[in-house]
Amino acid sequence: MNTLRTPDLIVIAIYFVAVAAIGLRFARRQTTTEAYFVARRSIPSWAMGLSIFATIISSITFIAYPGAAYKGDWNLLVPGFMAVGILLLLGTTLISFFRHAVGMSAYEYFEKRFGYGARAYSALAFTAGHFSKMGFVLFTITAAICGMTGWDKYNVIIIVGLVTIIYTLFGGLEAVIWTEVLQGIVKLCGVLVVIGVLLSIMPGGAGAAFNLASEKHKFSLGSFDFNLTANGNFWVMLLYGSFWYLQKYAADQTLVQRYLVAKSDRDALKGVALGAALCIPAWTAFMLVGTLLWAYYQLSAEVFPAQLLDAGGKVMPDRVFPYFLTTKIPAGLAGIFMAALMSAAMSTMSSDLNCLSAVGVEDYYRKLRPNSTDKQRLFVGKIIVAVCGAIAVGIGAFIARKGDSALALYYAATAIVSAGLAGMFLLAFFSRRANRQGLWIGITTALIFTAWAVLTSTLNQDNKIVLDLQDYNYTWPSVMIGVIAHVIVLAVGYGASWFFPADPNVKNEWTFWGWLEKRKTLGEKIIMPPSAAAEVNP
Repeated sequence: MNTLRTPDLIVIAIYFVAVAAIGLRFARRQTTTEAYFVARRSIPSWAMGLSIFATIISSITFIAYPGAAYKGDWNLLVPGFMAVGILLLLGTTLISFFRHAVGMSAYEYFEKRFGYGARAYSALAFTAGHFSKMGFVLFTITAAICGMTGWDKYNVIIIVGLVTIIYTLFGGLEAVIWTEVLQGIVKLCGVLVVIGVLLSIMPGGAGAAFNLASEKHKFSLGSFDFNLTANGNFWVMLLYGSFWYLQKYAADQTLVQRYLVAKSDRDALKGVALGAALCIPAWTAFMLVGTLLWAYYQLSAEVFPAQLLDAGGKVMPDRVFPYFLTTKIPAGLAGIFMAALMSAAMSTMSSDLNCLSAVGVEDYYRKLRPNSTDKQRLFVGKIIVAVCGAIAVGIGAFIARKGDSALALYYAATAIVSAGLAGMFLLAFFSRRANRQGLWIGITTALIFTAWAVLTSTLNQDNKIVLDLQDYNYTWPSVMIGVIAHVIVLAVGYGASWFFPADPNVKNEWTFWGWLEKRKTLGEKIIMPPSAAAEVNP
């Protein structure tokens, strides 16, 4: 298509105006860190749920899920089941615990259990991982958008990044959440538009597509044989999803910060449940897009252009969806999908920026400047948003220039640094005997393992290995690296703790069974820091 028509431009303009208006709407309310980082703890559960949904469904989802389904089956959908599974197992306990155990940062809890070093490490691990993600999220939108419009990829990254930085900087978490409500709706509309177009142009109709996909086992969730060394195995992906979402719910600032914005424990649980419930059908829809794309090109026998083929003449699955958008989406509907794609990048980036700012202020600046005023902390928080946003735009532009393989080593480094946060939480929450000495032995062991596994396995599509140790290379599925690291922190950390004296300062309420006992006395009572209570009840 290489150009947008007037209806498309109108849709995109309306979207940007709406986002800007929401940001300006809340700018004047950002007078304290309580407002800027936790939205005065006054967000309704439905808005919180849509915000979580919009944060999790990123632009990477828009490209990766259809690409995976086009190439293979629906195995990538399996980890998402645990977004609900972990919530059912531990959701009520985790959400109420964090709402009463921390003020603004998830990592305050690790300081209570293991000292400030554990807090600083976990906050750094979160920061490293999300920096790499923000830049890549911006980069992923360029292939589709530039193919549909002919726009310069650097201009797209800069404009989308700049608008996101502005409304996040001035509007705080309130602006982030309410723009994500809009963005979540836009994302749903975008994927439904694509499915509708695919079904309407499918040779032989929807029945032909589903019959062909079923014959070729395109809806398979992977092998059910219990083999943890096999790529694409159902149980491997389920285990990966279990630890991934445990880390998201228990050690990821983007979700824990959402718990804190609700009015009550019950509202927080309802919001998180809504967000998880929306994600699974959305992921399913993106997988369906990939399967329908595969069926369309099989049934139509359309020949792909050379730019979609690798050196061996095989089609590159990640490029098929952007190509389809470029050539098949009609005017007006293209604008809806463009807005959805931009919203996917913006919602993830804005959420990360506010969370990184909260971590920077609460976990680092406040420790360095304990006598700082709330006004000073608010100012520093805004500076962090601006600086982190600029760096994220720079990373996105760098990937666009050098290609994603150029950052393989950087992603490897962040994977190493962020190893074992879910295991760290399990150790802290389920063992009163665990102590800081045992934890650090566990973390060190996990870092060594993760460094070995990441550096001796393939990091990118070119199957390049940074450190080739031949028979001593890591050969299990890459998704198992994180799983094993979590288990190492838990098992080694617990075992090593018995070689050191128990910490007498550990309160019973900081662990699972002690918290269950205390929660019985709390009911729906809202416990807030004095500053928060003063704002709610002036």
